[in-house]
Amino acid sequence: MVAERITRGFWPVWTILFALIAALAFGAQDRLPLEAVWIGGVLALLGLLWALVHGIRRFRWPTEAEALDRLDRTLPGRPISALSDSLALGGGDAGTASVWRAHVARMAERARKARAPAPDLRIAARDPLALRYVALTALVMAALFGSLWRVAEAPGLVRPGGGADAATGPTWEGWAEPPAYTGKPGLYLNTVPEGVLELPEGSRITLRLYGAPDATPVTESLSGQTPAPAPEGAGPAETAAVRAMEFEAVRSGRLTIGGAGGRDWQVTILPDAAPTVAITGEIMREADGTLSQPFTAKDDYAVTGGRAIIELDLAATDRRFGLAPAPEPREPLVYDLPMPITGNRAEFAEALVEDASKHPWANLPVKMTFEVTDGRDQTGRSATVSLPLPGRRFFDPVAAALIEMRRDLLWARDNGARVSQILRALTHRPEGLIRNERAYLMLSVAIRRLDAALAQGRLSPDMRDETAEALWSVAELIEDGGLSNALERMQQAEERLSEAIRNGASPEEIQKLMDELRDATDNYIRKLAENMERKGADEPSQQADAGQQITGDQLQQMMDEIQRLMEEGRMAEAQELLDQLSRMMENLRVTEGQPGQNGQRGPGAQAMENLRQTLRDQQDLSDEAFRDMQQGGQQQGGQQQGQGGERQLGQEGQDGQQPGQEPGQRGGGEAQDGQQRRDGEGGRPDSLRPGEGGDPRSLADRQQSLRETLRRQEGALPGDPSDERDAARRSLSEAGRAMEEAERALRQGDTSGAIDRQAEAIENLREGMRSLGDALAQNQPQQPGNQGEAVGEAGREAPHDPLGRSTGQSGRIGTDQDLLQGPDVYRRARDLLDEIRRRSGEQARPSEELDYLRRLLGRF
Repeated sequence: MVAERITRGFWPVWTILFALIAALAFGAQDRLPLEAVWIGGVLALLGLLWALVHGIRRFRWPTEAEALDRLDRTLPGRPISALSDSLALGGGDAGTASVWRAHVARMAERARKARAPAPDLRIAARDPLALRYVALTALVMAALFGSLWRVAEAPGLVRPGGGADAATGPTWEGWAEPPAYTGKPGLYLNTVPEGVLELPEGSRITLRLYGAPDATPVTESLSGQTPAPAPEGAGPAETAAVRAMEFEAVRSGRLTIGGAGGRDWQVTILPDAAPTVAITGEIMREADGTLSQPFTAKDDYAVTGGRAIIELDLAATDRRFGLAPAPEPREPLVYDLPMPITGNRAEFAEALVEDASKHPWANLPVKMTFEVTDGRDQTGRSATVSLPLPGRRFFDPVAAALIEMRRDLLWARDNGARVSQILRALTHRPEGLIRNERAYLMLSVAIRRLDAALAQGRLSPDMRDETAEALWSVAELIEDGGLSNALERMQQAEERLSEAIRNGASPEEIQKLMDELRDATDNYIRKLAENMERKGADEPSQQADAGQQITGDQLQQMMDEIQRLMEEGRMAEAQELLDQLSRMMENLRVTEGQPGQNGQRGPGAQAMENLRQTLRDQQDLSDEAFRDMQQGGQQQGGQQQGQGGERQLGQEGQDGQQPGQEPGQRGGGEAQDGQQRRDGEGGRPDSLRPGEGGDPRSLADRQQSLRETLRRQEGALPGDPSDERDAARRSLSEAGRAMEEAERALRQGDTSGAIDRQAEAIENLREGMRSLGDALAQNQPQQPGNQGEAVGEAGREAPHDPLGRSTGQSGRIGTDQDLLQGPDVYRRARDLLDEIRRRSGEQARPSEELDYLRRLLGRF
């Protein structure tokens, strides 16, 4: 009660006091006229005195009776008051007296439970404008950003000219702030002892001097500037004002602050060295003409930016034909160097990745120099490297000729007449030369517009650039046959799927985006195959490149695996696999001699595709059965069995073989087969096709339909008799038996038992597909239609995976070798495990990556 009465009576006192201290700490007395300071001080003192007197007059010390009444009102039934009461009537009656005693005992029990109530310090009704909070906020801000020492200057205000001298003598404050890019903290010089002081170059020193100018003299030799003379004839008001000094420390020297409490430092400036950059390694050209040049950069603090400057090496250029005239002046080609988004920029390695294919200097000798800057705008340059500027190469003779004419036109506009003449000669008799009719029409329009511009006089820069762009489009159309549009659509589908991975899309959105990606991939592969068929054998260099082969089945497996990982929430792994698919598709080529050259699929490929679809349908059916069991309110024992079935399903694909990586391959087929869809033969039953609405039949009927489909597929296995083919037949038979048991369990209402049998069927299906793939791989050299492939591969070095190991049979994704090889595999395994532990402890890594690392630790 004392606290409540003090708070309610004296809150204006500390409100005024807090506001007055904050104003003095922020130096209001220095910024206001002396008269305003006096008036404000008098009003503040009067208000403080009034608040104090008013609070004292209203304050009353609480009495014992008031305290008992306050405590009694917090208890039910007012027991303290009841204990002080007496029986008014019926005192002689034994029954009445007994009831009264029971009542008093009950009240005494309640009184023993009494506890002192918490004080009610709320005074919002007395302070509706919340002035107490405003004053408190001002005091906190003054403590953080002002100087509470300035309050000591307040007594000096009563004597003009005395200033702070009357209280504590001359005072000063100083700060040394290193440049922000150094990452070093600022220093409050009042807390730094005299002696040697080290500061980074470019540190900004700020001083605030209070009192008369001659009371705190300052001398410094850090900025290299001549100190300004003190003003003469300063009046009393100017004498007491705050003086500020600010300069940048650029060289070592002394800093001395005289007067009472002054300091003397020998300041050593730490030099800021210029950054360095070096071009490392050879420049690389990607399949689409993109250049990649690795480099390293280093600075004592941080590299803030950089650029690559590319200039034409005219002396090394072969000045013949269209390059004989003097080139038109062009600005150097400048690219911004990539900087690390996170991590330390003091030393890093990156790669410049740009596409200069459309630049006039593409595939011509150039001089490349890298340049980086630091926080002080100091510049470091690398050694100049002479090299051909990478750009896209065109292998079709007509497309290559158009690109050469485009280069000549951009080299000098004086080549316009020559370019027009050669283009007319090229299109004089296009039969058998320009097979794409649309490209011929586009080229004809470009030639007519070029001739019209030449007829008017000198070719304008705008018309030159328009013609160059038209020639590039025609060359791309001839080279790719519309492939670039298909590639752009596929890349757009990949970008949308990648965005969905980052934003956590729903299963329905994932399914829609995956369907778009499959359609775009099929269209791209079809265009690629048509382009290859149109070119025929004109470009043997493109068809004879050795490298890893991939079939359409494997592309389908990768996309299925991406969808599975996304549905399981393993977004980091899905993104990594999607990036791998993107890189693979950008460098994809269709080889000759593969089955299905006439648009038909081989029996082995069809069988594998049908089995793969059966596996997907069985997985979908098992998932739906599990969802029904969760929603059906099974008993506790059945729920535990269902959870066991869930764990068994969750472990699918973790036995060393990913679900999207069955080893079954098409007999020598490659990406061209991926353009065609499975046509339903022995494949997915109509009742299990997605996207056609819900299936009205029961799970048992759908399981029966799936088992009958597998039986037909088992009786039509392709290939010659072999142990692998027999093993595949046995595994598929076991899968059919498990499906039959699952169907029986579903009809009996035993959902958990059905899930266990379905998991067994899934495992047997995978084992059967694995064995069938091995059987087809053994029969591959004898299959018709593969002779061209076998001859093409003769004498080649076996393809290798990114780790340098030979790939598995039939050129499939994966390898037949172990990951860890060599005499010290256990040490290598320990090193890998230690690295996984180290990375899992770095909390700054993305949450998806940390989850993946923890799963690795939990498994190994």
